[in-house]
Amino acid sequence: MHSELPSSSPALEVPRADLSGASPAPSGSTPAPHPVSGAAAPGPASGVAAPIAADAAIPERTALSIRGLRKSFDKTEVVHGISLDVPRGSFYGIVGPNGAGKTTTLSMATGLLRPNGGTAHVLGHDMWAEPQQAKALLGVLADGLRTFDRLTGRELLTYVGLVRGMKAEVVEERMESLLAALDLAGEDGKLVVDYSAGMTKKILLASALLHAPRLLVLDEPLEAVDPVSAQVIRKILTAYVAGGGTVVLSSHVMELVEGLCSHVAIIADGELLADGTLDEVRRGGSLVQTFIDLVGGGDVAEGSLSWLES
Repeated sequence: MHSELPSSSPALEVPRADLSGASPAPSGSTPAPHPVSGAAAPGPASGVAAPIAADAAIPERTALSIRGLRKSFDKTEVVHGISLDVPRGSFYGIVGPNGAGKTTTLSMATGLLRPNGGTAHVLGHDMWAEPQQAKALLGVLADGLRTFDRLTGRELLTYVGLVRGMKAEVVEERMESLLAALDLAGEDGKLVVDYSAGMTKKILLASALLHAPRLLVLDEPLEAVDPVSAQVIRKILTAYVAGGGTVVLSSHVMELVEGLCSHVAIIADGELLADGTLDEVRRGGSLVQTFIDLVGGGDVAEGSLSWLES
C-alpha cells in the first residue's frame, strides 16, 4: 500500500479538500433461529458500534449523513431504515454479504435511486432537496451503472468535465494526469465498450475524480482490477484522504477494508448491524470474525454435500 507509482507514470496530484466545514437495536424481540445451525440469529451490535437512531441529529462535520433510508421493489422492502454518519476526512468502508443492500443504499445516498423514505445529506446539502449542490461535491463510482461507452476514454473524460462546467484546459490537464496514473494513456482510439472489466473500472474512477470532489462514493472500486493498478488506486485514495477528502467504499474483501479504512459499517438483510471506527466495530478481534458473528452463517450442514466426497 506504500509503494510508489510506476516510474513510467507522472505523479498524480491529488486535490486537497476543505476541512473547515467539518441506536441501540430494538429490545423485546426474540431472534429467529438460524436456518442451518438452529441457534438464534445474530442481531445489531450493542455499545459504541450500535447503529444510530433514524431521528438522531445530523452532526456538523459529516461528509455523508443518511437517516432512515428505505427502499422497496415490487412491494418487498429491501432496505429497512438505514441511518449512519460518515465523518469528514475518513476512509469509510461498507461491508456485507451479496444482496445485503449495500449498492441500493449507496445508490439512494448519491441520488441514483429515489428512496421510499428517509434522507441523505452530502456535506450539509439534502441530496433530494438540493441535488445540484450535493452532486457538485460528490464523485461516484457506481457498480453496473451504464456510461457512454461508445466514446474513447479521452472523449468520455472530456465530456464528463465539460458537463460539470470545468474549463477545457483544466479538463485536459487533469485528464492526462489521471490516464497516466491509471495506466490508460496508451489506449488512444479504443472505445470504452471494448475495454476490459478492469479498464472500465479505472476509467469510471477517473471520471469520478476529475472534478476534485470532496466526497468519493465507490462501489467495489478494485473489483476486476489487476494487482498493479489496484496498488496505484490504493495510493491515490490514501493520498486523497490524507489531503482532507472523504472516501466511502463498499467491498466484499475484508482484508482490503481492514487495511485501508478508518471506519466501517456492516450491513446485512437491508439493516445496519454495526457502525463506528474500525476498532470499535471489530472489538479487539478481526473484522472477518466480527462480520461472521453479526451476520451469521458460514456453516455447512454435516453430510449435506457428502455426494462430493464419493
